[in-house]
Amino acid sequence: MKPLLRVLLIVDALTLLGFGVLFVLTPWTLVYNALQLVQTQPALVGQAFGVVLLGFAWLALRAAFHGEMTLPVGRTAGHVNWIAGVLMLVWLIGLRTPRLTGLGQLVAGAVGVWLIVLGLGGVRLAGAVRRRAKGDKGRTAQQREAGKTAKERRDEPVAYAKPGSMRAMPWGGAREAQRPAAPAEPAVQAPPVTPAAVPPAASSSPAAAQAGEARQAARDEAADAPRPPLRG
Repeated sequence: MKPLLRVLLIVDALTLLGFGVLFVLTPWTLVYNALQLVQTQPALVGQAFGVVLLGFAWLALRAAFHGEMTLPVGRTAGHVNWIAGVLMLVWLIGLRTPRLTGLGQLVAGAVGVWLIVLGLGGVRLAGAVRRRAKGDKGRTAQQREAGKTAKERRDEPVAYAKPGSMRAMPWGGAREAQRPAAPAEPAVQAPPVTPAAVPPAASSSPAAAQAGEARQAARDEAADAPRPPLRG
């Protein structure tokens, strides 16, 4: 839509350029007589209006090549054009003023219709470009917000659950309660360990046996010996 609006602004600039040159040539009587048009009186007003139209033509041409100016200038120029065309048709058809010849009326009527078509086309295209720009801006804002949210999710630290934290949650406790308990294994008691009896030596040396017999004989003699009488 925006390229069409640029083309329309170029056409508008050429139209304004033609009218500007025509009004600047107001003092040139031969041109107006050849076109069967009525000259503006005084000529100074016609020339001043022609200079204004030339300035508008330059502004429209500049807006066609500068994206920031395309939408506002195109919309404003469209409204000015169709209003000017309606005024021309009202004065020429309704009020019959100024009184023009056949060719002059035909040219003026065609110019009025051309201005109405050009103006309404510019207004519609400017509105379409504005709506599309709003939609693109909304989508861009949504994408920017989604990217910001995703970045925040990537940057936030990861929290790991502590051991036993699942039991602290209500649904975690219920799950632990529903889990079947493991069967208890019977305790096996180990038998007490007793020191093993040391068996007597199966065989001993003869010297050890004789020493043992001598000690036993000494004990017996000591037990049979008479005890001294107790005194006092």
